[in-house]
Amino acid sequence: MITRLSTYFVRTLRQDPADAEVPSHKWLVRAGYIRRVAPGLYTWLPLGLRVMKRIEQIVREEMDAIGSFEVRFPSLLPREPYELSHRWEDYGDTLFRLQDRKHADYLLGPTHEEFFTLLVKDLYSSYKDLPLILYQIQTKYRDEARPRAGLLRCREFVMKDAYTFDVDDDGLLQGYLAERGAYIKIFDRLGLEYVIVNAMSGAMGGSRSEEFLAIAENGEDTFVRSAGGFAANAEAVRFPLADPVDWADTPAIQVIDTPNTGTIGELVAVANERFPRGDRCWGAADTLKNVVFMLRHPGGASEPLIVGLPGDREVDLRRLAAAVEPAVAEPFTEVDFAAYPQLAKGYIGPVSLSGGSAEQVLGAEAGYRIRYLTDPRVGDGTRWVTGANSKGQHQLNVVAGRDFRSDGVIDVAEIRQGDPAPDGSGPLSLARGIEIGHIFQLGRKYAEALGLQVLDQNGKLVTVTMGSYGIGVSRLVATIAEISCHDKGLAWPRNVAPFDVHIVAAGKDGEVSAAAEDLAAQLDAASVEVLLDDRKASPGVKFADAELLGVPTTVVIGRGLAKGVVELRDRASGEIAEIPVAEAAERLVALVRG
Repeated sequence: MITRLSTYFVRTLRQDPADAEVPSHKWLVRAGYIRRVAPGLYTWLPLGLRVMKRIEQIVREEMDAIGSFEVRFPSLLPREPYELSHRWEDYGDTLFRLQDRKHADYLLGPTHEEFFTLLVKDLYSSYKDLPLILYQIQTKYRDEARPRAGLLRCREFVMKDAYTFDVDDDGLLQGYLAERGAYIKIFDRLGLEYVIVNAMSGAMGGSRSEEFLAIAENGEDTFVRSAGGFAANAEAVRFPLADPVDWADTPAIQVIDTPNTGTIGELVAVANERFPRGDRCWGAADTLKNVVFMLRHPGGASEPLIVGLPGDREVDLRRLAAAVEPAVAEPFTEVDFAAYPQLAKGYIGPVSLSGGSAEQVLGAEAGYRIRYLTDPRVGDGTRWVTGANSKGQHQLNVVAGRDFRSDGVIDVAEIRQGDPAPDGSGPLSLARGIEIGHIFQLGRKYAEALGLQVLDQNGKLVTVTMGSYGIGVSRLVATIAEISCHDKGLAWPRNVAPFDVHIVAAGKDGEVSAAAEDLAAQLDAASVEVLLDDRKASPGVKFADAELLGVPTTVVIGRGLAKGVVELRDRASGEIAEIPVAEAAERLVALVRG
């Protein structure tokens, strides 16, 4: 069927939406693919739905090819299974919670691990029923604190989630690799440049976890990679603990007066001026910065956390958030400092003036304890300038392992271009990406919580092991738009474009209209999806809209018709060529079918 712009439900805009932060958001709204309803909520218009359905079809084909079965769960879900898995609390404010008229608790599903698990438990009981792969393409809900970037971070979105069920870990690995291979085929077919990186499992739980990131300048995720093959989301990078250093020749702690040293730079300047080293100058990397956060746990409990790291580094808040999840880390406020007077703001350090332990200094003697975690660079024997826990004073020659010990390691410092890769494979480079897929080896977390067991070959009950695999389908629409758009609009790859060919009738005389109709009919008969701009509008308006809409091939029928030619425009490359009218249909069919 020929789609005619004169009757199609679409309106293009000439001005950018006021809330658009990234190109994909701007062009999808301006071209009439989506419309904003509220922050993080969008109406899908006919053009947008066509693109998303084509993406869904590719996902379905590859999922079916590995033997998956499609199901569909409701979005409105009861509370009880999420309590059994502890995610009713662990999801915190991200979960949309509500009650029905009988005051029973429900939620809008963010993911469906619990219900896939219960479905298999209800229907399967033997090892003979496994392995099994189930998936769905369905709407999910998460109460994002700061929805932004259009479809890239929404409160309501469409996701494909799949789950493998196996008797043992070997089966889990095979299922994981099958899904991983299917993802590679999906993203290759979508024409995306992407990387596969090690990732955090987060509230999902599980062990092995990898993300598929589409490389994009405006991506929210930072990832790192080395020439030697290391690749990871910045949140998942874990550097090895620094090798122990011999501290035998390190002088004893020296307390120094340092009034008005509000910055690391000022502290370093005072140290170099008044306490110069014999081997070199003090630098910011010689200082031990101690940053205090308040951890808010699901359920309302809170506790302070002190992070010790080299003074030339900042805490990466995204890495910190991933490390403490499901708790939320907030900067210490003046009110918090007033509640913990033993923490001298700006002068916090891990040892007391008498060389006591961090636990003594930070409040255990007062009946409570403050956790103190350090960066992996703070290894035994490393020497630091740090706070003395007394206003206006610092300490020199503080040695980790000799003068203090932390409660553990937390790797949340910023990663820099050129930092050595954790596996020794070379310096790291940083880039930005958009998460488009995430795969996990969940293991037995949900099966144990919900009692999913089957009888094995020996008639013994064993707990099923699971994998979880997600693709952001609606996010892919924005991702592809973000990566492929031009300065005047969208430029869809052919296999996801809403139409194959966009015919522009650039003239008001009957001959132009008749030629456009004839070409559209020939293409339609050959199963080519055609968008025909038959509106009574100027050629300039039609050309501008063609660039906005981003159909990969535009055919302009206008003045060249007198010479027996039409104009063929390639949206991706911008190339323009004239082809004979008589050959147009055949050439276009061959182009579309590749």
